[in-house]
Amino acid sequence: MPSFDIVSEVNQVEVKNAVDQCNKEITNRFDFKGLDARVEIQDEDKILMVFADDNFKLGQVRDVLTGKLAKRGVDVRALEPGTVEKTTGNTVRQPITVRAGVEQELAKKIVKLLKDSKLKAQASIQGDTVRVSGAKKDTLQEVIALVQKSITDIPLQYRNFRD
Repeated sequence: MPSFDIVSEVNQVEVKNAVDQCNKEITNRFDFKGLDARVEIQDEDKILMVFADDNFKLGQVRDVLTGKLAKRGVDVRALEPGTVEKTTGNTVRQPITVRAGVEQELAKKIVKLLKDSKLKAQASIQGDTVRVSGAKKDTLQEVIALVQKSITDIPLQYRNFRD
């Protein structure tokens, strides 16, 4: 029976390279001279912590970061910005979570979407992936088209296609 997996993955090497490029550009830019503006990777590549002197500079650092990520092929929809926190002195920081894996609510939404569509395919949640199986390859291609059209807030990949 043909099947495939719906996953949401981010290339961590590209994220690390984009952060390095972002920090390099920030240190070379004239408007950031003498300021404490940087991006750090924390919590095993899951959180990008953005530091700056004020909210305006924080927004500029975020813009540079998202530009570098987009150039390196990392989908910026996988980023989930947190709340801006005040730190010592006048500086601020903001955690940006890099979402990887299909979250439980989204997986349930995908399974419900397939059941409501009346396509002859079954979906099962397996950890942070959703396995879809069906009788025909054409049905699975229709499932991919349906999920691509319906779920647009998080980047999804379709992997491990088997006959």
